[in-house]
Amino acid sequence: MIDVRPFNSLGGADHGWLNAKHHFSFANYYDPSRMSWGRLRVWNDDEIAAKSGFPPHPHSDMEIITYVRTGAITHEDSMGNKGRTGAGDVQVMSAGTGVRHAEFNLEDETTTLFQIWIETDKPGAAPGWGAKAFPKADRTGRFSVLASGDAADDALTINADAKVLGATLNAGESITYSLAEGRRAYLVPAVGAVEVNGVALNARDGAAIKDEAEITITAKADAELVMVDSL
Repeated sequence: MIDVRPFNSLGGADHGWLNAKHHFSFANYYDPSRMSWGRLRVWNDDEIAAKSGFPPHPHSDMEIITYVRTGAITHEDSMGNKGRTGAGDVQVMSAGTGVRHAEFNLEDETTTLFQIWIETDKPGAAPGWGAKAFPKADRTGRFSVLASGDAADDALTINADAKVLGATLNAGESITYSLAEGRRAYLVPAVGAVEVNGVALNARDGAAIKDEAEITITAKADAELVMVDSL
């Protein structure tokens, strides 16, 4: 099953400094048919104006992954962590027992990003934060694991049985991904257009995938892909 959620069907709100689109019910957007996809609870497509951002606010017991598409985001939290994550790179925050954090776009340009929330497997764990650069050359024509609950993956660590993957494809290229029985995938092209097992998907559309043993993704135009594989 491949359920396409076109970008123009997503909920969201324009706050001036933040133009947010929500793949799943979030804040004032509520759709009972789009509450979550397995353990994946939030996928927000955010555009953050220059010199603005999210002031300090709390979270607990959630794995929060930020994939920066353009620009950069600067993180600061109550654990004393501070860091800047640029385009194509990823940061993760395990909220655990509780943490306050702020996310600001200190750049002179709009920052665009995907913020992804996955339900934790370890409620009450110690909170943590990490960031890592992922050169796009390492993702050309194949999926690279960006964040994972599997210690064997060379990726940022999250407290969930899930993987966040990224890939870039040139027009005409294809990649195939095996989806284990009982697992679900959610795929979004950050840019470009693709076909997923023959189903068309445009930039920033979402594809909710289950009961597909193999996923073959073919780029109709140069594409940058982000996907979550989870229970």
